[in-house]
Amino acid sequence: MQRHNLLKKISTWDAATVRHILSRSVFGFTQQEVDFALTKTLDEFVDDYLLEDITEQSLPGDWVNEVPIPNNGTVDRQRFKELTYWWYDLMKNQGYTLAEKMALLWHNHFVSEISVAKFPQYLYKQNKLFRDFAFGNVKELTKAVTIDPAMLIYLDGRKNSKRKPNENYGRELLELFTLGVGNYSETDIVEASKALTGWRLDGLVSQFVPNRFDNSEKTFLGETGNFNHEDIIDIIFTQDAVAEWFCKKLYKEFVYYEPNETYINELAVVMRNNNYELKPVLSTLLKSEYFHSEEIRGAKIKSPIELIIGLMRQFLIGELDYNYLRKASIVLQQELYNPPDVKGWEGQRHWISTNTYPLRNVFTDSIVEGKKYGGGKLTEKVNVVIFARSFASVEDAVNFVEDVTKLLIQFPLSTLRKEFLLQTLLDGSSVYDWSTYNSQAESRLKKFFKALLRLPEYQLS
Repeated sequence: MQRHNLLKKISTWDAATVRHILSRSVFGFTQQEVDFALTKTLDEFVDDYLLEDITEQSLPGDWVNEVPIPNNGTVDRQRFKELTYWWYDLMKNQGYTLAEKMALLWHNHFVSEISVAKFPQYLYKQNKLFRDFAFGNVKELTKAVTIDPAMLIYLDGRKNSKRKPNENYGRELLELFTLGVGNYSETDIVEASKALTGWRLDGLVSQFVPNRFDNSEKTFLGETGNFNHEDIIDIIFTQDAVAEWFCKKLYKEFVYYEPNETYINELAVVMRNNNYELKPVLSTLLKSEYFHSEEIRGAKIKSPIELIIGLMRQFLIGELDYNYLRKASIVLQQELYNPPDVKGWEGQRHWISTNTYPLRNVFTDSIVEGKKYGGGKLTEKVNVVIFARSFASVEDAVNFVEDVTKLLIQFPLSTLRKEFLLQTLLDGSSVYDWSTYNSQAESRLKKFFKALLRLPEYQLS
């Protein structure tokens, strides 16, 4: 059968291409970052910067190395906040690497909830695991997650023993994590769960206890043997459906929410041919003509975290108001470490409702004004005049609107929309009278940026 070759490499490398690739790869970006990318080739920027392996990160606190203490509620709640703030910092200061987007993707794929896993130490270990495998081998990541402490708690793996089988993790491993419904049987769940027995927690680490392991012969996906958890995952990864399942997840995260099966199947071939290493897959995706096509640009609704952290980076806010951002993420329905259930956040249209869209506007207004919704000043206020002057066209109202909207909005704006933004900026004055040195400039810029950030188009990347 002839392939459609939707993975064909794009031939154009210009500012519009850079803006699109950054909009999907990092949490917000600046004009300086666009300019930097244009000093590199497409291959250099994707392979040497976006897919750059990350260095060791600082710890959210020395407590990550302490053995968890049961019923330590007040202390653990504070540590959970510190863990959240730590991730905010990593996202904001990510540079060009795609690693933080991948860590969030894995967090929403191999789901664990803080309300169940309970201990922030375990969520830290899991988050570090996702970052360590950001561009790594999907099969090896799956093996590591299977015996990860947070996962052993969340899906009852620690309760799974030969005398008292528990099928929770075995079921989700097949249904949500690797194969998808229709590619396994109920018997496969039972047999896989037997192979997953024997693990429990010992302080900060997972421990295999031989006398809890089901040492019997198992028949799983047509193969028979005395399998353990690694054997089960090795067998799973012989199925073509695995690569398609993971590539569908990558597609939904980085391309579009409605799957293009032809594109996904072609990408899955790349994944299988590279023994489930992610870098070749991501490199191919980010360089493909289809990824950069007009129908894909500006077609993905920003998640609350993309909106919140992206705004911090776009407006060059140095000192984050952590607690305010955390409260905003809760209101906008994406609290880190607390997805709604084992299926994770569904994303796309589920992010926007008659309730959450106005609340997004409340949040963006508050950032521009430097005032918290409900009262109080933010830790650091946006200086709209200094930000505006970072654009070379700032004293030319028409071109300034054009340049700002190109940077901050990925969906093509109509002439009518741009005219609305221009008139908002001028605030009743003539286009020839516009100047950032006018006494009304700050007030006008605030109105302009609030109007821009309220647009439906700003919600898209």
